[in-house]
Amino acid sequence: MAYDASTLPDVSELTVGIIGGTGDQGRGLAYRFARAGQTVLIGSRSAERAAESAAEIAALPGIPADGSVTGAANDEVARRSDVVIIAVPWDGHAATVAALAEPLAGRIVVDCVNPLGFDKQGPYALTVAEGSAVQQAAALLPESRVCAAFNHVSAPLLADPEIDRIDLDVLICTEDRELVDVVGALAARIPGMRGIYAGRLRNAHQIEAFTANLIAINKRYKAHAGVRVTDI
Repeated sequence: MAYDASTLPDVSELTVGIIGGTGDQGRGLAYRFARAGQTVLIGSRSAERAAESAAEIAALPGIPADGSVTGAANDEVARRSDVVIIAVPWDGHAATVAALAEPLAGRIVVDCVNPLGFDKQGPYALTVAEGSAVQQAAALLPESRVCAAFNHVSAPLLADPEIDRIDLDVLICTEDRELVDVVGALAARIPGMRGIYAGRLRNAHQIEAFTANLIAINKRYKAHAGVRVTDI
């Protein structure tokens, strides 16, 4: 079945919370969703820091002047959001997710964390006991609806107000097929993006690990490479 954006659900009224919204990836995603008109909540361990980050994003070009970007502590963001994106550093992933198990119950959780290590030879994929970051999240959030997505989106591209389109595909791994359309519809709110189903959670490891290859490509070619799937 060919990709058809016209069949995607209307997600314009969903509130998107971003845990780790003060980091580069989280801020970039928050900016793009807010620029598309989505209500966005920035989450951080520090409510004050989250509010500061939200104010900075709200002042960027293209953001509606309606207070649609606000910040709060992670727990509050988890409770108030329909869809929660986990965009924290890998070394804090398990502790952050575990602490939010109760407020994230019943929520759609999108994990975009890539477990990578770095040495003098460059980035490399780390071994995760559960198989991948998103499988770790799923194990810690048994009452949530979990998927992996947005793993390969360049933070500098997301954050650049002069870039109107980001032409790449967002690979989605999940056990919950309904989430493919919901998260795909969110991806489509960013011009140029498509959400593509890429298999069950057990297939997420290689997607997370491939980020190391993209970093190497970017370094070699001085680019902000993404992924585009052909023939769909």
